This record gives sequence, C-alpha cells and structure tokens, in this order.
Amino acid sequence: MKWDLTSAEQFVKQLDFSKANGLVVVITQDWQTNEILMCGFANREAIVKSLMTGYAYYFSRSRKALWKKGETSGHVQEIKEVLIDCDGDAVLFKIEQKVATCHKGYRSCFHRKLNANGELKVIGERIFDPEKVY
Repeated sequence: MKWDLTSAEQFVKQLDFSKANGLVVVITQDWQTNEILMCGFANREAIVKSLMTGYAYYFSRSRKALWKKGETSGHVQEIKEVLIDCDGDAVLFKIEQKVATCHKGYRSCFHRKLNANGELKVIGERIFDPEKVY
C-alpha cells in the first residue's frame, strides 16, 4: 500500500493532532489474525511517510524523533490497510509484521496478562533474543 503525497496529505487533514501535543495514537494490528501488536504515537510527518512508503513510521516521545519500525532489527511492518477512529485522534495500521513487534523479543508488545490476584504473567512466547538483534 503506497499513496502519493497528495493523497497522504489529504488523509492527515482528517486527523486531530491537537489533543496530544501534535501526535495521534497508532494501534498496530496483524492484518490477518487481528492480533493487537503494539500501540505507538505518530506526528504528521510519520503518518505521511508511512502512507507514502507502505511501512510503519512512528514518533518517539522519549527521543523526540521519527523512526521506522524495524529499522535496526529488520522487523519491519508493511502496511496493508489504514483506519481512522471517529474522533480523528487515533489511527489503526493493519500490517504484515516481519518476525516480531516487541523489542523484548515477543511477537506482540502485549505479551503480559494481569491475573485476578494482580500479578503479571507472561503469555507470549519469545521469538528472538533482543541482545543478538540490538
């Protein structure tokens, strides 16, 4: 999925970047299984670049910089479909994930479950060793 600049800019005009200091929430979901893989943030530039390249870009709030998911690891996210929520302040990327999403080695960043007793239990399987990748 690659858009031209005009189409990408038309899309971002529908987004409300004012609620979160110039950012929108991006939920990333496997396009075939519908598994939620991660939740990140994107500024206007990240959304446009994602749409034009067909690969997911995000904005790092800690580094204050644009980043392509998988740039270091090779675990890129190829965008298959993009949806926008009713308020225009969140986007859903339906993607094909190469290897895994989580920098800790799991397919999904949502690999821990809160039990009824308040303890976190790892429910995901580690796919790769982060020390060998990063």
